[in-house]
Amino acid sequence: MDIEKKLEQLRSRYQELNVALSDPAVFGDSKKYAELSREHSELKDMTDLYEEWKGVRDELEGARELVQSSGDPDMVEMAREEASDLEKRMEELEKSLKMKLVPKDPEDSRNAIVEIRAGTGGDEASIFVGDLYDMYRRYADSNKWKVEVMDWSESPKGGFKEISMMLSGNEVFGKMKWESGVHRVQRVPETESQGRVHTSAATVAVLPEAEEVDIQINPADLEFEAYRAQGAGGQHVNTTDSAVRIKHVPSGVVVTCQEERSQHKNRDKAMVMLRTKLYETEYEEKRKARAEQRKSQVSTGDRSAKIRTYNFPQGRMTDHRIGLTVYNLDEFMKGDIDDVITALQVQDNLERLNEVVN
Repeated sequence: MDIEKKLEQLRSRYQELNVALSDPAVFGDSKKYAELSREHSELKDMTDLYEEWKGVRDELEGARELVQSSGDPDMVEMAREEASDLEKRMEELEKSLKMKLVPKDPEDSRNAIVEIRAGTGGDEASIFVGDLYDMYRRYADSNKWKVEVMDWSESPKGGFKEISMMLSGNEVFGKMKWESGVHRVQRVPETESQGRVHTSAATVAVLPEAEEVDIQINPADLEFEAYRAQGAGGQHVNTTDSAVRIKHVPSGVVVTCQEERSQHKNRDKAMVMLRTKLYETEYEEKRKARAEQRKSQVSTGDRSAKIRTYNFPQGRMTDHRIGLTVYNLDEFMKGDIDDVITALQVQDNLERLNEVVN
């Protein structure tokens, strides 16, 4: 096994962590203990798999020796069958171990802010923004994520010119980052009397949530403005200036939030959005550096890249990054998107695995 040396190193590290976590000095440092516990948990599954792989390998060697040395035909046949089963188990374990060797993106565990904006296509593009918002909201529900709409701009014919929301939960950014890019839709608009198929588009941006420790903001660099919220999708329309707009003067970044009735709460949420926007610059530099190094076919974060086409007349969705087409578009639009996200994750893992092994 060409990666056995790497696995032995990780096994040694796991044993070191077993000792470290029993050290009173580490136990007394809550931050250090949490970091080591997280690493220990991640290495435990890999170490258990590696130990099982070594056990299966030893059994396989014994079965093969028996095939070669035994003079009993029945015993040889039994040994051959056992060897065949063990070989299959070895392949399964090796595949699992290789996937676990792929370095995890530290951003994956973060919450995410998702921004959806109408592109080309006029009113139909805005309606499609509403459809994408519903799709992600349902997907979030299926993952038991919390959904908080932060800001929006409604379209007169339905949907939104743009809408942003915070998704909070387990591994949110690790899944949602694959949605960044241009989503193209082909369908007959309700307003089209001739039944012609129109093409329009929406842009999705998925940003990893930044915490206060990630970005330090000088209050003197901020311009604050309060205004009256407009009320989205039949929700309340505020009678006070509870919505907020904050501008970070040095960068020119502007964020708005109008979801809460309280100006104070909207300001807190807007500050989360501002930190995230400023952190995105740093994240984008890392992403571009990785993309240039890997020349990966699986793009994450490039908003100018057309990543999907939703063809309603043919009932299909095509993800152009991996050439995957599914024909359950109705279910897909209801939030059943996990299979496509998993396929993108697998492809990315395979590419990153080659970097680890080679």
